[in-house]
Amino acid sequence: MHIPFSASPRTSLGIEWELELVDLQTRQLRGAATEILEEFAAKVGDQDAAKAKHELFESTIEVITGVCDSVPQALADLTGTIDVLRGLAERRGIGLMCSGTHPISEYNAQAVSVNDRYYRLVDNMQWLARRLLIFGVHVHVGVRSKDKAFPIVNALMSFIPHFLALSASSPYWLGRDTGLASSRSKIFESLPTAGLPYQLTDWPQFERFMETLVTSGTIESIREVWWDIRPHPNFGTVELRICDGLPTLQEVGAVAALAQCLVDQMNTQLDRGYTLPVPRRWVVQENKWRAARYGLDAEILVDERGNTRPVRAELADLVDDLLPVAHRLGCAAELSDIPAIMNAGASYERQRSVARRAGGDLSHVVDTLLEEMNTGRLV
Repeated sequence: MHIPFSASPRTSLGIEWELELVDLQTRQLRGAATEILEEFAAKVGDQDAAKAKHELFESTIEVITGVCDSVPQALADLTGTIDVLRGLAERRGIGLMCSGTHPISEYNAQAVSVNDRYYRLVDNMQWLARRLLIFGVHVHVGVRSKDKAFPIVNALMSFIPHFLALSASSPYWLGRDTGLASSRSKIFESLPTAGLPYQLTDWPQFERFMETLVTSGTIESIREVWWDIRPHPNFGTVELRICDGLPTLQEVGAVAALAQCLVDQMNTQLDRGYTLPVPRRWVVQENKWRAARYGLDAEILVDERGNTRPVRAELADLVDDLLPVAHRLGCAAELSDIPAIMNAGASYERQRSVARRAGGDLSHVVDTLLEEMNTGRLV
């Protein structure tokens, strides 16, 4: 099976941000995506209509940037789209917010978007698909050749706990505290083609693997492989899908900067003849669990001998290491937001703090998430 890869000539950037449509009276999710998207398309015209689209449920809209050169450009792109959507939503008594899960809404109350692909997904996956009331941020970073795609995917697996701990925002599920920092990551990986990627050696092995999945009827197309990190052949990118939904533009910028800097550094290392490290899968799996459970308080494995280190310290060192790359890419300010975000607390920490002050009333958590989305910054 031949899978062409549209190589990116530079370390370009694209961001996808899955937003919740929230009734401002009930604080529950509300299915209004179709009418909002129809009005959005009429307002912005054909060229920009694709910047907002349906997701699985009618209570979700995904906002998508174009191909951007820098994190500030991508954030400006997102802002322009969200400003239009916010006005259309507010006229309907709806607010926009983002978190890995909605604190109180139930999946069985959500209408599936009118789309044959989504209908097939629900028919095939049944309960696993019906409970996918989850929201994430996906970051695409350009890769200069298909030969680099899997070395970079494999090397990026070492940083799964860093991205997940920083973005964890789904402590609540169906109105209850799960005890996890990120319940979304555990819900999503229950799909048979989601979760940690297979550590494939090169592009031909990926083509053979995809051919097996398609021939066997496991998937219809490679779009149905939802790994935490995956190559995207059409865009010529590596796509990081591990992050929970992030409430603020500042946090989106921080994880986008981290992703772009890491991939750019790896691109350069490969150009210079370096061999990128491939972590042991059992180490990655354990570290993903630790980040999902403990978030920024996780102690993650740093080698195969069982030595551990706080993920906060790992993130702080990573920011320092990548700052020269960030200055070159024009995202030093966004990368430097990571320590400030850690000091303010990841979203799961902030949500629990609000819930404690409100005596467990999670509607106050929803109000705070709506406010954070509107403000756009924590610090």
